[in-house]
Amino acid sequence: MKKRVTLIFPKRAIQMPVAYRLARDFNVAANIIRAQVAPNQVGKLVVELSGDIDALDAAIEWMRSQDITVSLASREILIDEDVCVHCGLCTGVCPTEALTLEPQTFKLMFTRSRCIVCEQCIPTCPVQAISTNL
Repeated sequence: MKKRVTLIFPKRAIQMPVAYRLARDFNVAANIIRAQVAPNQVGKLVVELSGDIDALDAAIEWMRSQDITVSLASREILIDEDVCVHCGLCTGVCPTEALTLEPQTFKLMFTRSRCIVCEQCIPTCPVQAISTNL
């Protein structure tokens, strides 16, 4: 089973080897989708966790016991078709090619099933046509 979660680390937990502990102690794989971590600051990770459902639940409980804020990611990328100018800038930063330009019409195409909600496209959009639902 897979769960996408957002982890917010307090300053004191930034140096903790969380991905290692998840793999070693819970047999849970952590695919880091987005990371904003700096020494002596609050850190934020968007991670896709995979493993047995019971192991995932135990891993999440362990992270919470370490004062790591864990929230299940249910966000989706939204594109305002009325605002989008189909410039294609977002396609250059999309790591999964969920955003592409249709070859004949050069219109923006969004393949939701490929999107990992890394949010890299949001600040790239010059007309602010891209947002999340939360």
